[in-house]
Amino acid sequence: MAEIVQQRIEDRIPELEQLERVGLFTKKEVKAIIKRATSLEYKLHRLIINKDDFIGYIQYEINVLELIKKRRAHIRYHFKREEIEFPIIQRINSVFKRATNKWKDDVQLWLSHVAFCKKWGTKAQLSKVFSAMLAIHPDKPALWIMAAKSELEEKNSSENARHLFLRALRFHPGNKKIYQEYFRMELLHCEKLRKRKAELEQAQIDVGKDEFSPEILSGKLAMVVYNDATDKNKDAEFVISLLNIASIFDFTKDFQEVIFQDLQTKFLADSVTWDFLAKRELEAQWEGEVLRTAKGRASEVDRREAECCRVYEKGLGIINTESMWTTYVTFCLERVKRKTNVQELKDKRQERLLGLLQRAHDSSLLREDFYKNWTQILLLSGDEEGAARIAVAATQRYSQSVSAWSTALQTLVQLGKDDVGPLFRDALTHIHPKESLPIWRLQVQWSLVKQNPEETEAIFKRGLSSAVEAVAMEMKEGYVDWSYSTGGYKKARKTFKSLQENRPLSKLFFTKMIHIEKEQETPKMNNLRDYYERVLQEFGFSDEDLWLEYIQEEMGPLGQPENCSKIHWRAMKFLEGESVERFISKFTLLQTGHL
Repeated sequence: MAEIVQQRIEDRIPELEQLERVGLFTKKEVKAIIKRATSLEYKLHRLIINKDDFIGYIQYEINVLELIKKRRAHIRYHFKREEIEFPIIQRINSVFKRATNKWKDDVQLWLSHVAFCKKWGTKAQLSKVFSAMLAIHPDKPALWIMAAKSELEEKNSSENARHLFLRALRFHPGNKKIYQEYFRMELLHCEKLRKRKAELEQAQIDVGKDEFSPEILSGKLAMVVYNDATDKNKDAEFVISLLNIASIFDFTKDFQEVIFQDLQTKFLADSVTWDFLAKRELEAQWEGEVLRTAKGRASEVDRREAECCRVYEKGLGIINTESMWTTYVTFCLERVKRKTNVQELKDKRQERLLGLLQRAHDSSLLREDFYKNWTQILLLSGDEEGAARIAVAATQRYSQSVSAWSTALQTLVQLGKDDVGPLFRDALTHIHPKESLPIWRLQVQWSLVKQNPEETEAIFKRGLSSAVEAVAMEMKEGYVDWSYSTGGYKKARKTFKSLQENRPLSKLFFTKMIHIEKEQETPKMNNLRDYYERVLQEFGFSDEDLWLEYIQEEMGPLGQPENCSKIHWRAMKFLEGESVERFISKFTLLQTGHL
């Protein structure tokens, strides 16, 4: 191993001598580089090699390259690159190759090599890296796209890029992203040829017919890609994405018309098509004197939105589905949310949306979340009865939805309705018990304001008997709080004692009672000890903070400091795993006054 390392260090001598000779590095710096390089080389030639050692070696060499670049700029010396930088770059490429051969599955390592090749201008090496990477990772479409883009952008080779895209499609037939980038590449290639031809013609240079054939210049290759892509992906959203790519280029008017016709003939059963066709009505160019005033512009916007709605209506006549109604309602909702200072336009947008929501509801095809939007709009417009009616209607349409019931109950509570109690019972009947906690919380909040203490206590007791742990625990915690606020300390303690043996139990249930005890004018230490002992029975195996709080109570004015050592001994026996180490650290901080 030593002979190999020594040979590699000797291979560096010519470049290091040049660095010193031209004044980029001092003699002392060259010695430091040799020392550091020797250490790194030994790490790479161990019996058990580590990926981090390779990364560290590469990073050090890149840092040297960056430093050389800065020194060159500083002293304005730009010669002997072949004798200085090139050996370093070759060495880095060699180490990258060894690393990627060893850790073939590390995609990030491959990408780091790609990034290095791009930055330091080794285009020939870049193609080799991509070729090796794709041989190992042909299952990743993003890598094929990256390699093809590199061939087009770095080497200006559309032929190689096309070849890579075709190979990628053999591994990933029908992949949408590959087809999109392949289509874009062909259009870019066509645009470059058209610009080049225009420049040659402007310079009055003879243009060969073979190099600039009309078929290639007109983008026939891109249309071949489009036809193949749409044969394998009969998806309106995908076709629209290709249309958007084509619209970037100014020579694709005919393409766009063909794609547009395909949408109108082949994909009318897809709501995405109608959404696209409708929104095109908003994109037309603004013209006319009337648009100079705010009212004139608002009138034109209203006209265009009405045209959009006519397209949506036409779509509903063909596909009366929930997805079609959803796209239509989403459009109208977006328009309502847009700001305008013209009240007439605001009113028309809202009227259009409310009518649409009602029609979708009547068809039983209105999506759940739109009911909440509908309710909010009615509340903001002052129609409280309408808001209450729609909120309740949502619960009938989506009777098992927590969100629908929560919105309805919150709305009715907000409006001060008196007949909410039966709705809470209906909600808990229809909703799955595991999802019912938000309804219990809302019911308790409502009862505290609207009902007498006996009725509120009855709700807490029903919650305590829930089979869902989260509900039962939260009801216990709330019951203790409520008992304290309505009946004082004695009632809270009575409630606590009646519940402390009934599982499930939470830490908060006990700590609430501890805080209540400490709030009294003369807290009883014996009671506090009982609470701590009980909570430690449940949670003392993993919660070191409870033990520390117990120790702090005994160190306080009410406690007996001599008990602290016993509690500490018990904590060390009870606690398990990492909680023991955390307890020791925190206890040390407590003893030194830092906790």
